[in-house]
Amino acid sequence: MPSGSTAADRHAPCEPTPLDGGEPFQGSNAGTVLDFWRYAMPDLRTNTTRGLLAEFLVHRAVGAVNRNTEWESFDVLAPSGLRIEVKTSAYLQAWGQARLSDIRFSRLRGRTWTPESGRSPEQSYNADVYVFAVHTARTHADYDPLDVGQWHFYIAPRTPVEATAQASLGLATVQRICGDPVAYDGLAHRIATCTTSPKA
Repeated sequence: MPSGSTAADRHAPCEPTPLDGGEPFQGSNAGTVLDFWRYAMPDLRTNTTRGLLAEFLVHRAVGAVNRNTEWESFDVLAPSGLRIEVKTSAYLQAWGQARLSDIRFSRLRGRTWTPESGRSPEQSYNADVYVFAVHTARTHADYDPLDVGQWHFYIAPRTPVEATAQASLGLATVQRICGDPVAYDGLAHRIATCTTSPKA
């Protein structure tokens, strides 16, 4: 081990190489990275993928450069240094429902993690701004995951979210804290001008 380096340095990952989808899996007939993407994310309506999609939209809206690593305690880092957490909910799911789903946003608190110290003992609110993204389609015939106009984005700074002392919030509370939602084209501006005062 070089002088002055640590075990953490030795095990630090290399910077990932961006993929374009055409790369083949070596030594097999498994196809390409694009084949894997089609397998892993064939439906943008599923809970996990919908969350990633909303993250992607916020990432693009604020002009973020890189996607956060999975262990970060927030989702998007704006060029200004603003840490953004993105939470999603929808009335419709990818499975059969007896009724529309309630709009609720969970896991607002989390434990931070570093290679040196591991997980923090306590959960905390770890973002500067919270984006609560609601997919508004109420029928599967209308649901178009590629139409960003079907999203409503509610934005709040950490202060009023933290003041609730809750790990999850329903839509009524989010509306009280955030006020009116914005469409995608107003998302970056609302995030940039987010104030610290909760709505009445």
